[in-house]
Amino acid sequence: MQPLGQIVNRLARVYGEPAAPPARTLLDLVLLENVAYLVDDVGRGRAFDALRARIGLQPAQILAAPDEALEAVAAEGILPRSQADKLKAIARLAVDEFDGDLEALRTWPLEKARKALTRFPSIGEPGAEKILLVGRSHPVLGLDSNGVRVLTRLGLVREAKSYAATYRGVQALLEPYRSNGFEWLLRAHQLLRQHGQELCRRTHPRCDRCPLTAECAYYALTREP
Repeated sequence: MQPLGQIVNRLARVYGEPAAPPARTLLDLVLLENVAYLVDDVGRGRAFDALRARIGLQPAQILAAPDEALEAVAAEGILPRSQADKLKAIARLAVDEFDGDLEALRTWPLEKARKALTRFPSIGEPGAEKILLVGRSHPVLGLDSNGVRVLTRLGLVREAKSYAATYRGVQALLEPYRSNGFEWLLRAHQLLRQHGQELCRRTHPRCDRCPLTAECAYYALTREP
């Protein structure tokens, strides 16, 4: 099996080089994850822009906002009332536990920073690591389920009985790559995620268009003789 860097380079030849995500505060990224539910990246971005323009991103602004205004922002996805409640819960926790600013987490050890972020609504361990990566706070490759699926199908990680155990296997695999730095990790994160979304899909994967079939354990098991 090729090193991960070579795999990512082959994906880049299919999808093109991804644009680097914009710089955001850690609190911005927590809000971004919760601003709309069951919506794609474009829709979530629109909701986040609406939150910033209509209400503001500071905890005090969110806590002072009428519920109806927050629901209107969250209506980009489903269950806007639930997401509005989450936005207020985020703002309240940020004020009560972090003095309204999560940037101090950048100086914390990875385990402590990750644990702090999982206290916020809808943020599990993978989501916390994604925030720390995209926020360029801690160099950790926090993959979502799309990227994890690519690695398990390639046979680089064993799929365990629980997703948590599988994810621990992913992090063990990726540990040596942390020293490559943020831009390398962000590129790998985006390309593995995109591959899982577009070709290596959970159902009906497009193996006929995949550039990695020669090394893929899943393809070797499922292809027709």
